[in-house]
Amino acid sequence: MTMDAAERRDFVKNNHTCVVGYTRKKGPPSMSIVYYVMDGDDICFSTMRERQKAKAVEREGELSIAVLDGQWPPTYLVVYGDAQIEEDQEQAINVGMKIGGVMAGEELSEDARPFVKDMVEKEGRIVVRVTPRSTFYTPPVHLNKAEEVHDEEFRKKFKHGLGANLPWRD
Repeated sequence: MTMDAAERRDFVKNNHTCVVGYTRKKGPPSMSIVYYVMDGDDICFSTMRERQKAKAVEREGELSIAVLDGQWPPTYLVVYGDAQIEEDQEQAINVGMKIGGVMAGEELSEDARPFVKDMVEKEGRIVVRVTPRSTFYTPPVHLNKAEEVHDEEFRKKFKHGLGANLPWRD
C-alpha cells in the first residue's frame, strides 16, 4: 500500500510517538523517542532546554522524525523538517498539557495545569517545533507466520522495494 500526501499527513496527525534523529557534535547520529502533538502541520514536542536534542536544533536547524503507528507489524513514516526552539513558558505548558493527554489517553483537565507548569519550570522545558519539508515512506513488508515462507502466493508478494523521498504537500 502506498500513501499519497494527504494520507501521509493524516498518518502523522493520527499518531503521537516518534523517534527523533539528530546530528551530534561528535560521534554517530543520536535518536530519542518522544511523544508529540500537531499544531497545524507542525510537529511539536517538549524537551529539557539542556538536552542534546535542543542543542542540535539550535546548531543544525533541522531534524529527522520517524513517526510510529504503535501497531504490529509496525508502519512508520520518516519526516524531514526545519526545526526551531520555542522558549515561551505558556507554550511549553500548553504542549505539556496536550502531550499529557496523549500519554493518559484522554485530555487532561485544567486542574492538571499547575502540575505541568511546575514540571516545565523545574525541568527547564521548551518546545521543539518541526515544520515538515518532506517524508520518506517505504511500504511495509512483513512475515506474519513462519509457514508463510512455504506459500507460493505469499512469496510472490513478499518483496521489498525502495522507498521514496516525497514532498510534505503535493
